[in-house]
Amino acid sequence: MKRYDLRKLGNDFEPRMKEILEEKHKPNETLIFLFEIGDFTPIQRSADLVKECGYELYNSLKFNEVDWTIVVKK
Repeated sequence: MKRYDLRKLGNDFEPRMKEILEEKHKPNETLIFLFEIGDFTPIQRSADLVKECGYELYNSLKFNEVDWTIVVKK
């Protein structure tokens, strides 16, 4: 399991998230991403990116007032 904190990137987390998803990962490795949500549009964009990169979205949770966590697996 690997955890990636993308909160410091604000609303521009998608390019870095895509880079990470395109890296080689161990079979069945779980990836956890944290990012800021603001107006909730990043949630759908992140789910679309996960699907586009061939991963399965396992979980999507509001972490606190501004942060969101998603769990994915290839």
